[in-house]
Parts: sequence; structure tokens; C-alpha cells
Amino acid sequence: MSDGLDRTHSCAVMEDRRKKTMIYDGDPWLLPYRDAIDARHQRILEEKERLSSAGSLARGVNNHLYYGLHHDADGGWVFREWAPNATKIYIIGDFNNWKRTEAYALHPVGNGNWEITLPAMFLSHGTLYKLYIEWPGGGAERLPAYVTRAVQDPETKSFCAEVWDPPKPYRWKHRRPGKRPHPLIYECHIGMSSEKEKVATFDEFRKDVLPHIKDLGYDTIQIMALQEHPYYGSFGYQVSNFFALSSRFGTPEEFKRLVDEAHGMGIAVVMDIVHSHSVDNEAEGLGKFDGREDLYFYKGPQGRHPAWGSRCFDYGKDETKYFLLSNCKFWMEEYHLDGFRFDGVTSMLYWNHGLGVDFVGYDIYFNSGVDENAVTYLALANMLVREINPDAFTIAEDVSGMAGLAAPFEAGGVGFDFRMSMGVADSWIKWIKELPDEKWSMGEMWWQLTNKRADEKTISYAECHDQAMVGDKTIIFRLMDKEMYTSMNMESKSPVVDRGIALHKMIRLVTMATAGDGYLTFMGNEFGHPEWIDFPREGNGWSYKYARRQWSLMEPDYLRYRYLNDFDREMISLCRKESLFSARPELLVQDEEKKILIFKRINCIFALNFNPSSSFSDYAFAAPAGKYSLILDTDEKEFDGFARLGHGETHFTVHTKSKNGNQTFDDSLILYLPSRCALVLKKTD
Repeated sequence: MSDGLDRTHSCAVMEDRRKKTMIYDGDPWLLPYRDAIDARHQRILEEKERLSSAGSLARGVNNHLYYGLHHDADGGWVFREWAPNATKIYIIGDFNNWKRTEAYALHPVGNGNWEITLPAMFLSHGTLYKLYIEWPGGGAERLPAYVTRAVQDPETKSFCAEVWDPPKPYRWKHRRPGKRPHPLIYECHIGMSSEKEKVATFDEFRKDVLPHIKDLGYDTIQIMALQEHPYYGSFGYQVSNFFALSSRFGTPEEFKRLVDEAHGMGIAVVMDIVHSHSVDNEAEGLGKFDGREDLYFYKGPQGRHPAWGSRCFDYGKDETKYFLLSNCKFWMEEYHLDGFRFDGVTSMLYWNHGLGVDFVGYDIYFNSGVDENAVTYLALANMLVREINPDAFTIAEDVSGMAGLAAPFEAGGVGFDFRMSMGVADSWIKWIKELPDEKWSMGEMWWQLTNKRADEKTISYAECHDQAMVGDKTIIFRLMDKEMYTSMNMESKSPVVDRGIALHKMIRLVTMATAGDGYLTFMGNEFGHPEWIDFPREGNGWSYKYARRQWSLMEPDYLRYRYLNDFDREMISLCRKESLFSARPELLVQDEEKKILIFKRINCIFALNFNPSSSFSDYAFAAPAGKYSLILDTDEKEFDGFARLGHGETHFTVHTKSKNGNQTFDDSLILYLPSRCALVLKKTD
């Protein structure tokens, strides 16, 4: 009887969905995959209904409230763990001299679950503990899978779980900042945010860096490396303890205060969450947790990432889905986070992890190479985030361009709010690295900067942390190279640095101005931070020299860094004041011969002359009739330019056709366009 009711319900849902606009309705290239999209949608819907409680996915996902260490109703302690292959589990620690005794043995309670209750006096705030798990043929110490606090011994470098039960829990003061339909994101790493050669703390970041972000005008911070990871140099992407805030940066209360004060400044806080894989470590992580290879992971080769040396989650297993979904809920509720940037989505989506693949054609998005378990998990995670907080948002880091990834679930998509426009940064590297300025194509530039699916929101960036890592180069370093070490003072007359300063501003402005729905920069790159990022490792003598940010470089007026920072502030201010992302950019001029790119967005016209040597006076192009004021100019003296334009000058269109640009306009603007200069004009009448 129930089976028949389920089929009737499914048919009704399918019929209701067909009445709505689906992603293939507006894209003829997707029509051949309609059945695959419908089947994917139905799979996700059925899984949501199965995992939900009383119609709510959020109510059905609470593993973090059951497993791990908690107070019981009597004020004592209860600890639970899922380890179906275990034959015996002991809790060991400071309280029993790390000995395995029957008094501290967990007992099985069914379905692979183990439990122990302890009087309140046995454990207290700061107590260190671990599990010792025995299985057929072996046994070893382990950290609990749901541990929320892990600390590293400075001598042995091993990790222990720590009871975190402070006498005065943090009291939140500020409300969450609300929706971010067009986020301006400052990507950051707590540990490398200090100028000193050390691991910085949450408190230091809150006091020293947060005001800088506020001053620049960014409304969202995206924080990396928050989940505990044994190796600092992994940039936080080799996670061992998914529910534990990395203790190397400070305490949970200190992080909560950082988030709270960011909210008080109107800044949203997004976490860079890693659900794409798990570190292979056994002592600290989930590797062979109860002696099994596949407890949370796929069996065999599918369970190991060939490039990252890590373990791959089995997204089709219920216990894994509950583990990861509960992880999302925990971070949002415990730390009041405003959303997630999901790392390594491409690796999750495809059985081959996207390695060595050219993503050409739509077939690759819907064939047998897709891990549909992962697609379902990601869709559920997006639903869960919005159930918990309707104002929260999610971002997908995906290089494959899977159609529908950032489309609403109701339209047949996976439900991410945004996807990273990763091809933009790759294009800038390609052009700077492989071509002289005079061979840059304005047509290719426009295409790469604006080629985005109309039904999906994107976030653009000229460079993020990826481009700053050792082995790569930031934009400023590619443009200037060794000249950065000798010629960044105002008195230097280096053509290489002049070029670098000019293009650094132009590249950022055109990337932001053509962005789909949001813009991102990485910490320090706004002022052209020199050199790369290289975390302490054996190969560099465990040095912190390149794992920090030299904020003092942008303070003196005799160094050129401060003027790049000032330009970034004005650029972000312009974006916010003019609500640039509320409409798409419209191409006006694409002049390959002169290397000029001009486009309109809202009431602003962006005119960029990428020509390395030629300036053009009386450059006429078709434009909407009216009066225009110059509101931003990369060549202004205050931005370390040559001041070749009049500050705040006004221009009027003339009623004449122009040979340049979009001929749908009967009027033209006539401008002076200096070489390597970008200007922004606002229509004021």
C-alpha cells in the first residue's frame, strides 16, 4: 500500500515540476539530456524525503548531537561512537593515566554504535583524551570521528582530543548580516595573516585585519583552513577532524568573537569547507578508523585520490551523508557562519576527479563518469544550508562547468548560489605569461570575462590563493618579477614597474566590472603583496618567512604598494555605490587594432586602453546620449598614475554616428584614452 502511495506522490511531484521552468527549457543544448536531468532531480528529491524528519531535512540531520562527547541529563557525560568493525573500545586520557581498563570501556548499543556514561567529576574542561579501538587482528589509538576540539603536542606533534566545556560560554552580540546577492569577498587565511614569522591567531586577525577589510569595503570574508588539519602546509585542505576548529589559531570562543565582530561590521563570514576528501592519516583522522578501509570511504581504488594521496568519501553511504550533512549544520549553528565555499567540487562530481580531462561538450556532465552519489549529496547540502538560514549562501569551486550546478534545485539544478568563475584567473595567467601586451586580444578578453551561463550566478576573480602559492606567481610578481625587489619606491623610474602598476589596476577593474554576480580577492593581493606563499616545510627549513603578509609595505607614502591598496578601495566603493552587479555588462567597443575595450554597465561606461605605447585623443564611439562624469581613473596621481586626465571632468555626447562600437546608438562620446589606462564614466543626465 505504501509503495503505491509513494509512486502516486512521485508522479504528482514530477507533474508539478514540469509546469515550472527547467534548465533545459532555456538551453537547447541541454534538451537531449532532459531525461537525465529529470532522473537526477527525482533521485535527489527522493533522498531528501528519506532523510528528512517531519518534512525537514534539518530536523533529520543531527549526528553531531548524538555522537561524540556531551553532557547527559544528570550533568554527567555520555560519549558515543560509530565503529561497526570494532570488537572493543576504550576511552583513555589524563583521568586514567592513558590506561585501557574495563571501567572506561564503551559498550555496544546496536547498529555499530558504542556508548559510555561517566560521572561529571571524571572529565572537565581541558581534559585530554583519545579512544583505543580494537578490531579483528589489531587495534590502535584514534581521535573520535565527531571530536570538536583537537590539540597538538608541541613536542611529539601528535594530536589529542580535548574536553571543551568553558565555564562561561560565548554570548553572541550581533545579528547575522543578511543576504549577499552580490558578495564582495575577501579570501583569507588566519595563520598567515600576521606580519611576524609565526602562526597568527583569531584575536590578532580580528584586531589587525578585520578593520582593514572593512575599510576596503568588502562585505564577506571567506576563511580558509578552519577545520583541523595535521599538516599546516596543506593550506587546510588535508582535513583530519571535520568538526574541530583548528586549535593552532586559538579557541572556539575567540573565533566566535571574530565572527560576531565581523557581523557587527556588516561583514558576512563564509567558511572554506572541505568535503571533497579526507586526509589519509590514521592516528589523527578517519583512515582505518575501526580497522576497515571503507568505513566512510569508497572501497578499493575509488576510495583513494590518486593526486592528493587522500581518502574519497562514499557519498552513497547513509552514515557518510549523515556525517557530512551534520558537519554543515554544526558549523552554521555553533559558529553562526553565513555559508560555505565547497572546495574540490570537481573532484567530487566525477569518478576520475576531473584529472587530465578536457570538459568539452555537455555529455560529460550526464554520462556514467559522474558520481551521482556526490551530486545528490551536494544538492542535499545546499538544501540544508538554506533550511537552517535562508540568508546563507553557498559557492562551488568547480572547473568542469557542469550545467545546472549553480541553478536552483527546483529548476533541475544542484542548488549552489554561486560558482567560481575559475577560467578568468587562468586566462590572465595565460595572457601575461605567453603573450606580449600588443598581442592581447580584446575579443578573447571580453569572451573569457563574460562567458557565463545566464541561469547561474558566478563570482569572478583575477587571482585567489591558488595563484599565490609557491611554484606559481601572483599577477604583480608575473608583471614585475625581480624589479619588485629594487624598484617599488616612488623615486624609481622603472618601466617594468610602471607597466606592472598600470596593468595590476586595469586587470582588477575589468575583472570586477565584468563579473557576473560577485567578486573575490585574496588577502594582500589588493596591494600587490610581493612574492609567493610558501608554508613551513622541510624543503625551506620550516621557515615562516613566506607564510605571512607584510602589511607594513602599504603604510609609507614612499612605497608604491599603498596606492594599489587605495585604488582597490575606490574600485570596491564604486561597485557598491553603483550596484554594478544588478545588470549584465554590454559591449560597446572591441578594437583589436588599438587594443581598446569599452563596455556599459548600469549607468557607467568603462573604457580601457590596453595599448602599451599609444594614447588616443578624440576617440569616438557610439554611446547612449547624455552627460557623463569621470568617477574613477586608474591614471590618477593618488593611485600612482601619471595624471593624464582631468580629475572629475565632464563629457557630453554629440549627436553623430561613430564608426566605432555599437551602432544602435545615434550619439557618440569622444574621449582621450591614455595608454595603459582605464576610466569609468557615470551618466548623470
